[in-house]
Amino acid sequence: MLHGEKIFDVVAPRSKFYQGGFGRLFPELEPWVPSIPVPIAAGIGSAQALEDHFMAFVAANMVDVAGAGGRDTRLPSGYVYLGQFIDHDITHDVTPLSEAEVDPNRLHNFRTPRLDLDSLYGAGTKDQPYLYEPGTGKFRIGAVGETAFHDLPRHQGTALIGDPRNDENIIVAQVHLAFLLAHNTLFDEAVAQEMARPFEQARRTLRWLYQWVAWKDYVSRICRPEIHADALRRKIDAAPLEIWEAGYEDIYDWKVNPFMPVEFSVAAYRFGHTLVRGGYQTNIGNGIGNGFPTFTAPGGRGDLRGGGPLPADRVVQWDWFLQMVSSRAPDFPQVTRAFDPLLVTALTQMPEDPVNPSNPNFILNVLAARNLVRGVRMQLPAASAVARKLGLPHLDIRMQEDEALWFYILREAQSEAPLGSDGDRLGVLGSILVAATFAGLLKGDPLSFFNLEPGWTPDRDPLLSGLEARLGLNQDAGAEGNVPWGLPSIIRLSGLPVDGAGF
Repeated sequence: MLHGEKIFDVVAPRSKFYQGGFGRLFPELEPWVPSIPVPIAAGIGSAQALEDHFMAFVAANMVDVAGAGGRDTRLPSGYVYLGQFIDHDITHDVTPLSEAEVDPNRLHNFRTPRLDLDSLYGAGTKDQPYLYEPGTGKFRIGAVGETAFHDLPRHQGTALIGDPRNDENIIVAQVHLAFLLAHNTLFDEAVAQEMARPFEQARRTLRWLYQWVAWKDYVSRICRPEIHADALRRKIDAAPLEIWEAGYEDIYDWKVNPFMPVEFSVAAYRFGHTLVRGGYQTNIGNGIGNGFPTFTAPGGRGDLRGGGPLPADRVVQWDWFLQMVSSRAPDFPQVTRAFDPLLVTALTQMPEDPVNPSNPNFILNVLAARNLVRGVRMQLPAASAVARKLGLPHLDIRMQEDEALWFYILREAQSEAPLGSDGDRLGVLGSILVAATFAGLLKGDPLSFFNLEPGWTPDRDPLLSGLEARLGLNQDAGAEGNVPWGLPSIIRLSGLPVDGAGF
């Protein structure tokens, strides 16, 4: 999970009137600071003490050794990596962990805070022509060796894509690949229908389908249903005038452009880390029961990290990661780990320390410790203070680390009703922060279908309706837990392998 090393002098102050790349939902709340032997107020000299404190805390409380303490959900694992793809599309903070303590307001979002696929399209065909086939409006696509399988386009192994972070691991790379291929299919259809400006037509349709999937298929699965329903509502009045209303505008509001709330990007939306499995089976060509670790121990490489050409044995068979008509229970689709404070051991062995990659004794390789340190350095408020601000009851604060907003949200999700969801999805506070932010981003984007064409649905789109019958884009809608026009539709639109055929 590479996040860059540059610092830009852009300030996100604690003001309700600030409009910029990053902002705060609760600027009036005091930052939460843990009590450690070397006070945080000591400045840069306290950095190592803070890191040591959370490294010890994570080792004692957050590592699910051998998977003994966690459990599975019914959420297909493909949604973890859709969530990572969405994260890269809406936020990119390049402030290094070591520099954040200098000035926690020196934040700049190098993504547009909209669900507009700028991580896919980049600056467009003219400014980033290397992303596209010469003389067309289609993306370049690579190949997996001499096989018929596709890979991201590459030059000397490096992916030529709008956001290099989407080549961090092999699964999210193939989510990105699915969107590239989906655009190409839509472009060909626009040309076949003799539409003017086929690139723009294909891009608009794919953006809107992506927004539909993000809200209808993704956020609905991770948030409590009553909160998802309240966060963004379709309203038809007597006119009839069809509009979408955001239900949590008192939490997340804007004037001209939506900003990225740090309470979301640094805490609430990092719930996905606890859903990651220690390894995955990729396709039937390897045989059932034979998979790959997410990350290996120091010195290993036979895992699912990206950054190079896609091996054929790690091509994703999508009915093993999403609920599709060909998925075969009980083993497939592979599902996520529970929403809880336990992370698999693999996430203590990440290859991010430049000198000691995958060594669990270095904080850059230990994801949970990094999250907790960043929350303090970004001056996030105490979880109980956020709950009180929203008029919500909160879990008992048993130890000081329960006030860390990210850790609390995982605890809440794991807890029982009325605040929690027994580990199956986010709890009340987590759901509100995530659903309110997504609703705000979608309503804050003047070019989203929620604003530009509120009555739009995929089956009414001229490109999608023309392709649906020929490609069976919506055939998985009846599978357990699926909604019409969900992520499986994008996979089918892309033409990536859905079942075991071809392996």
